[in-house]
Amino acid sequence: METVTGAVTHDSPPATGRQGRPLIVTEDAELLDDLLRLCAAAGATPEVHPSVPEQRGGWESAPLVLVGDDAARRVRGAARRRGVVLVGRDQDDSGVWRRAVEIGADHVLVLPDGEQWLVDRIADVAEGVGRPALTVGVVGGRGGAGASTLACALAVTSAREGLRTLLVDADPLGGGLDVLLGGETAEGLRWPAFAASRGRVGGGALEESLPELHRLRVLSWDRGDCVAIPPQAVRAVLAAARRRGGTVVVDLPRRVDDGVAEALAQIDVGLLVVPAELRAIAAAGRVASAVGMVLRDLRVAVRGPYTPGLDDREVARLLGLPLAGDVPVESGLLRPDGGKAPPGAAPRGPLARFCKEFWERALVEAGGA
Repeated sequence: METVTGAVTHDSPPATGRQGRPLIVTEDAELLDDLLRLCAAAGATPEVHPSVPEQRGGWESAPLVLVGDDAARRVRGAARRRGVVLVGRDQDDSGVWRRAVEIGADHVLVLPDGEQWLVDRIADVAEGVGRPALTVGVVGGRGGAGASTLACALAVTSAREGLRTLLVDADPLGGGLDVLLGGETAEGLRWPAFAASRGRVGGGALEESLPELHRLRVLSWDRGDCVAIPPQAVRAVLAAARRRGGTVVVDLPRRVDDGVAEALAQIDVGLLVVPAELRAIAAAGRVASAVGMVLRDLRVAVRGPYTPGLDDREVARLLGLPLAGDVPVESGLLRPDGGKAPPGAAPRGPLARFCKEFWERALVEAGGA
């Protein structure tokens, strides 16, 4: 067993992939008040029983079961299942471990130390958390490499394929991805609204608060003076976005500060967009060194036209990184604001085909559909 913020665990609770009501089993009025308060903080309405519910399937179907230490003996004969938490108050009671084993609990939690951990688990149930979103970061090897346009094209393609998609603009000096998508006046919150976020941000609330453009949600910057978000807020917002499943695409700046490091820590795959020219390769090497300190899976997306003697494989070799592919040259990629349609909007265009093939490979690698 290991101790995590006041909770002693065998392993992580299962991802249910569906919403549900947690089940509380206790006759301890004081403990019940605390558990109801924590459920309210997590946005969940629980079922409460003094013992194993009499209705068929009530114990088995609940996505999370919180058993008060006073009720451990009463649930001892219940069917073994995942997602059972034995909740107590006495940190000096060594017998709690024996009772946890007797009822097959995954976790032993002692209040008040484990409150935040429990709120997070209850909120996962309320949101129906399943497989986290496949999160892809895109960064330019040099200025003007086309990283923002490729990020938009990846997001547009993902949404067109029917995946829940969130596009995150992590570069406050980039001009705004909402502008690139033609939605600078769209209603919804921008990054400055989340600057004070701490702890857990509700995934559903985040998604509903953002502008919806081209069937995807966009978190970008407003036209104000705010150019930095505290690292804690970046961590909380991206964690909420990932809990909703589907895909998250993050457009990254070429520098790595504390906020960018928090974003990189939650990215599964990084794409380094590199024009096929020697100066760009030299600049990309510096970016790769900085980004690679946090992000382990960084791949090269090479963009033509090619300098004589170079091809995509040679660029990847010079950078010492895996090759993600050759990004097709389209006018939209070279002129991000040159047209009304967003990058990747044409399903049969070369850029859209590149993005679709990338998602197909990446989802298979991640074990998704």
